[in-house]
Amino acid sequence: MCYAAYRGRVGYNPERTPEPDLQRNQHFFIKAHISARFDIITHCVVKSSQMVFSYYKRLTASQKHVYDKSDKETSVKIPNASELYPLVNALETALKKEDRGEIEMFSQKLISALTYRLKAPAIKVKVLAVRPHNSRGELHGLYNPSERLPAMITLWMRTAQQKRVVAFKTFLRTLLHEMCHHLDYEYFGFPYSFHTEGFYKRESSLFHQLMDR
Repeated sequence: MCYAAYRGRVGYNPERTPEPDLQRNQHFFIKAHISARFDIITHCVVKSSQMVFSYYKRLTASQKHVYDKSDKETSVKIPNASELYPLVNALETALKKEDRGEIEMFSQKLISALTYRLKAPAIKVKVLAVRPHNSRGELHGLYNPSERLPAMITLWMRTAQQKRVVAFKTFLRTLLHEMCHHLDYEYFGFPYSFHTEGFYKRESSLFHQLMDR
């Protein structure tokens, strides 16, 4: 399940588009109608010249303001991105070896290098084995912010059904997707982290800078 959240957990499943439910509970979660990257246009509506996801109309005025600001930010520049290529290569090798410990270690090193370069607070990365799943699909990643401890990203290295190791590009995109939620709060200063078209462009911006090896 996917979430757009106000300082709440943000889970990522790009294959699932849950029904919109924008009621905040006591943990400040905001469930939202989120489209997969490959199905963005199908689940968008047009707001003047801007393409927005269909849950936009159910947001409050203040939430729409944050959504619009997020949608306008389309990239995040990584200073000296080429210096991170060895870490990207090491992460790819660790996935091929199916070594959970190394996958977690190099995921952590990559995220730490990114937050250092972007002057953002640290994030702890945890990699587990098989993705959790239910009738709605598989959970790819989870972002847990924290007011005191470092925020945490949790990823799973194996698919739920076949127990196969996740493809490298999929794993890296999921890692960067969860980091983008962190950057929404800590780099851009947004009070909410919505899945907007701009959000997905920022994810792709980070991905292509790291993959241009």
